[in-house]
Amino acid sequence: MRLITQESVTAFLNGKKFKKSNMNVDVLPNVTILEYHGNAIAYKYNDPEQTISVTNCGWQTATTKERLNAIISLSGLNIGKIYQKNWIWYLNGEKWDGSLTDLN
Repeated sequence: MRLITQESVTAFLNGKKFKKSNMNVDVLPNVTILEYHGNAIAYKYNDPEQTISVTNCGWQTATTKERLNAIISLSGLNIGKIYQKNWIWYLNGEKWDGSLTDLN
């Protein structure tokens, strides 16, 4: 895992502001947002369940996939990773079109 991925995702999961290179974490009263190149790729809502939602914003790149998988890994969520086979993305073993999806 790249250092910037680890730093930004850790800040995101802990609700801390972060800005470095192409990564940004914005902390609002009701939600924490992880942005990659200005695209909001993940949201952590400040609800009792601490719901985490992810999207690829239409960018099916290896780096986007790495950042999203870091959220799954570092958050301890018990779901499968995001992977690609024959140009199709999968989330938790199911075809995924990259639309906003709750992880928990």
